Amino acid sequence: MPDAEQLTDPVAHHAEGPVWFPDPGELRWVDMLAGDVLSLGADGAISRRDVGTIAAVVRPRARGGFIVGVERGFALDDGDGSSLRTLPELWQDSGVRMNEGGCDPDGRFYCGSMAYDQATGAGSLYRLSPDGSVDVVLDSVSVSNGLEWSPDGTRAYYNDTPTQRVDVFDYSTEQGLHNRRPLVTISSDDGSPDGLTVDADGGIWVALFGGSAVHRYSPDGILDHVVSVPASQVTACTLGGTSMDTLFITTSADGLPEGKEPLAGSVFQLPHAAPGRPVRPFHG
Repeated sequence: MPDAEQLTDPVAHHAEGPVWFPDPGELRWVDMLAGDVLSLGADGAISRRDVGTIAAVVRPRARGGFIVGVERGFALDDGDGSSLRTLPELWQDSGVRMNEGGCDPDGRFYCGSMAYDQATGAGSLYRLSPDGSVDVVLDSVSVSNGLEWSPDGTRAYYNDTPTQRVDVFDYSTEQGLHNRRPLVTISSDDGSPDGLTVDADGGIWVALFGGSAVHRYSPDGILDHVVSVPASQVTACTLGGTSMDTLFITTSADGLPEGKEPLAGSVFQLPHAAPGRPVRPFHG
């Protein structure tokens, strides 16, 4: 498979969580540690929206606007471009922040946390329902990262980065995430599993932090594609674009010596990578 090509300049320090918004038909992602949501317009212009000290992950809302994970919880935008309503904080510990997440087939939004110092077991995975209730669905996680569901919604894939695994859950509306088991174990020589996305054929695309690559695995865990990225700290990926088949990839410059990787913090793309499907929105 061809190498990814540069789409943007290195406009973010720690770019994460790309997602294709069907309306208005644009790519959005976060500059996580700057607390900004970025948007790439059809004319190539990039806009920023500050949401606080941390912008962890952003997803569209079914009613318009977006939901975003912020440092210690969630915030909602109603689509008017100006208002942002931050929900009550979920914890008081200043050493823990939100990190990554996504939406389930029932329109509930998940975001996982981690300690700033990446302490083992300091994080949890939270679920926000449309009625505003919040549940902890996983505890004792370390660096809660990629989360996405299979096309039919019966399985979910999840990365707790230090485990070096991609795990799979069964999923139902009534039981939620259950029956967790390993799907893939990734060698540390290949990097660490960060964000992920799932294509329309059920393939799991995993960003490898420190690995300069994205791997695609079949639903039964077989590696079948490797996409090389000209930056080492690959953070996340998504499928989108007008034909829903472009793989967009975010990268990070966080922790790198200045000037070591000039392209770190850029967004990369691979056109015609695989058929995607519209992102599941939050129903609240």
